[in-house]
Amino acid sequence: MRDLASLPKAHLHLHFTGSMRPQTLADMAQARGVRLPGALLDPDGQVTRPPVDERGWFRFQRLYDAARACVRSEADMRRIVAEAAADDAAEGSGRLEIQVDPTSYAPFVGGITPALEIVLDEARAASALTGVEVGVVVASSRVRHPLEARTLARLAVRYAGDGPGEVVGFGLSNDERRGTTADWAPAFAIARRAGLASVPHGGELLGAEHVTEVLDHLAPDRLGHGVRSAEDRHVLDDVVRRGVALEVCPASNVSLGVYAEDHHVPLRTLTDAGATLALGADDPLLFGSRLVEQYEVARRVHGFSDAELAELARGSVRASRAGEATRRRLLAGVDAWLARPEQPARPAP
Repeated sequence: MRDLASLPKAHLHLHFTGSMRPQTLADMAQARGVRLPGALLDPDGQVTRPPVDERGWFRFQRLYDAARACVRSEADMRRIVAEAAADDAAEGSGRLEIQVDPTSYAPFVGGITPALEIVLDEARAASALTGVEVGVVVASSRVRHPLEARTLARLAVRYAGDGPGEVVGFGLSNDERRGTTADWAPAFAIARRAGLASVPHGGELLGAEHVTEVLDHLAPDRLGHGVRSAEDRHVLDDVVRRGVALEVCPASNVSLGVYAEDHHVPLRTLTDAGATLALGADDPLLFGSRLVEQYEVARRVHGFSDAELAELARGSVRASRAGEATRRRLLAGVDAWLARPEQPARPAP
């Protein structure tokens, strides 16, 4: 089998705090004297993946908030971006579009504008160092007032572009069950008028009817998750007809209890319907698996051939906001990867 870490790909669904390495979180917590929740620690007190038998959104959000509370300086923010790019480079990603809500870090660096500028500046530096083009998605949150989203959209527009260290999209994250989707439409309209990609979350915690709401009100170019469109063929066909790519994160779906087992994630249903998928790691700090492992699940659990895995990688590149030269380079790399001879499987020890 061909090495999935050498398969060129784009990573389009990765959250800022959730991208942290466990050791990075441990260092930040120690430096600030923060006591982390027991679910994030192993018996020796080391930061680890939370127990897989404790699933659910509210537990996840509590642990995410605990990790985010340890990020309190410009140096912390720069470290997260630099390490995310380095980790993506090791996994064959040539384009990373990392999602951040600068509101969360503004109190420690002088406001939302400096918070975003720190991320963008480090994204440029990390791109030059690793060879991974790092763009940024500014994300609003469903737990805050929709007027705040308009402020973030206007901020995002000021730094819009498709190159390294520029804002490429505008998102909406957090609990899908909070608020009324239509209330965020004005913010997304501001972003779209400036050419930013519309990349809200939808269709993970809620079903196909929520996908329809997001499609109708927020006009997404990509949909964060969207897996539950598989529950209604009419909705799934609408996703395909509109050309909306789905940022599918299998580890997230199982860890949050949306699906009980890996093989329940409807990758086959989505691809058979003609949907464009871009696999993502979402929050590897809490879900315990990075980008390559999502491709490994597609191969091992869902039986995707190398040709099908290559098409998933192509879909991620085409759904990205990378410039044309980067797209051509990555797509040519996918073709070259597929042209290599397969490697024989290693015998079991």
